[in-house]
Amino acid sequence: MAFHVEGLVAIVVFYLAILAVGIWAAWKTKNTGSEGDRSEAIIVGGRDIGLLVGGFTMTATWVGGGYINGTAEAVYVPGYGLAWAQAPIGYSLSLVLGGLFFAKPMRSKGYVTMLDPFQQLYGKRMGGLLFIPALMGEMFWAAAIFSALGATISVIIDINVNISVIISALIATMYTLVGGLYSVAYTDVVQLFCIFLGLWISVPFAMSHPAVTDIGLTAVHQVHQAPWLGSINSLDIYTWLDNFLLLTLGGIPWQAYFQRVLSSSSATYAQVLSFLAAFGCLVMAIPAVLIGAIGASTAWNETEYGVPDPMTKKEADMILPIVLQYLCPVYISFFGLGAVSAAVMSSADSSILSASSMFARNIYQLSFRQNASDREIVWVMRITVFLFGASATAMALLASSVYGLWYLSSDLVYIIIFPQLLCVLFIKGTNTYGAIAGYLFGLVLRITGGEPYLYLQPLIYYPGCYPDENNIYIQRFPFKTLAMLTSFFTNIIVSYLAKYLFESGTLPPKLDFLDAVVARYSREHMDKATLVKSDNIVLNELAPVNPRHSLTLSSTFTNKEAFNYVDSSPELSNTEDN
Repeated sequence: MAFHVEGLVAIVVFYLAILAVGIWAAWKTKNTGSEGDRSEAIIVGGRDIGLLVGGFTMTATWVGGGYINGTAEAVYVPGYGLAWAQAPIGYSLSLVLGGLFFAKPMRSKGYVTMLDPFQQLYGKRMGGLLFIPALMGEMFWAAAIFSALGATISVIIDINVNISVIISALIATMYTLVGGLYSVAYTDVVQLFCIFLGLWISVPFAMSHPAVTDIGLTAVHQVHQAPWLGSINSLDIYTWLDNFLLLTLGGIPWQAYFQRVLSSSSATYAQVLSFLAAFGCLVMAIPAVLIGAIGASTAWNETEYGVPDPMTKKEADMILPIVLQYLCPVYISFFGLGAVSAAVMSSADSSILSASSMFARNIYQLSFRQNASDREIVWVMRITVFLFGASATAMALLASSVYGLWYLSSDLVYIIIFPQLLCVLFIKGTNTYGAIAGYLFGLVLRITGGEPYLYLQPLIYYPGCYPDENNIYIQRFPFKTLAMLTSFFTNIIVSYLAKYLFESGTLPPKLDFLDAVVARYSREHMDKATLVKSDNIVLNELAPVNPRHSLTLSSTFTNKEAFNYVDSSPELSNTEDN
């Protein structure tokens, strides 16, 4: 394949345009908020993201390279088809559920990151534990889509994969570094527009290629391969349900989502943004579905791609750029490439910013440096944006199973963080002992279930498991959902058991080493208390605790509007009961 100068020029122009928008947004950030809350402006954009920009950026968070490439691949692969392209419906439902049940309580209390309510109720130790799967999910996701971008660009313009990955990562990291959420949000608007326009322009050209059979015919009849509508085997119904629940419920507890929720100007706006993004995810999936269907309807021996077909060459995951390259005119394929790279960058920058936000606030500031100045927190965020961006790039270049690592980490988000989020927001009476027990039970059940992408053999063989071609056993039983439910109920049972044992006197108070039940006004509980409403704290009872001059009650975890939230909440009731 020849080196395409035109394609390289198109990519350079697109990247420069994105960088320019990011730098402009960074300049806008400097004029937002007071000097004292610069770090919060970077994390949640001054909490004034409007409906238009907010809807675009929340949609772009999910509509990334993995989303459009994965949807096209699922539709194309024989035996799977549209029936197994779960991401569009799954993520859309995830956003709807997030808007209905999670956006309002999170935004109304003025939290800054997703981990704030966990540190409020369970303390900084548990917040640190929950940071681990959250960080893994964000980092491996960024690495996976950087890896996909490198392969995509190499297909279209035939340049070195490593160079394309490094340059793309550098651009995304640079504008995230200087502008925070504002840069991410405004570049998302441009990127989402490019994705929509680029893919829709490509579809008519690809569909009209002489080697492509009518996709209406190939949807239900076998022509070049099995019908692209696909089907669900009765033996695989539980696997399908397990994966669908993972996408729907596991798509909620991500910092990238809650960063948009918490940046909205009100709780109602946060809900509306979620619903707009759900609609946007469905709309943006349509061209990816059509491109997958076109790939399944093509006689590849009649194209320059030749034989064997992409499935036989094990290039099914690259079906979208292959369709752009071989079924579209050259100038159209380059425009489509811009769309693909836009999709990747719109997700990668969100993941990098999310990881650095959680580290700077919940680990560095609230766990180690409560007296840190706002300027210090801003510099910690900038350093970690660079470090996390470099780490994701290194994993994309070096790791052979980035997607396997991301699958495993996303499972941990579903199995560990989602049940913890349910408990911390909606279940009264849970405490740190239950949270740790639920965390460990969920982790053990997931790891012992195996992971084919990492060639990890299961230790527990559930009913219906079978070996694949590598002799790694595949689970048909919905063990991921079982692990999530086990983590959820373990949290509740152990929490109430610990509370009963301490309050009944069965266990002496000195054994409450986590200060979760008996020691209400310990130093760590003071850290928790700073999260709640001012009218929930009797100030004279807090007198023995040394004051922190740089952290006030109104600025540590929430902004001032959190104190105006009049509804009673499970978290605050938990604080009174523990």
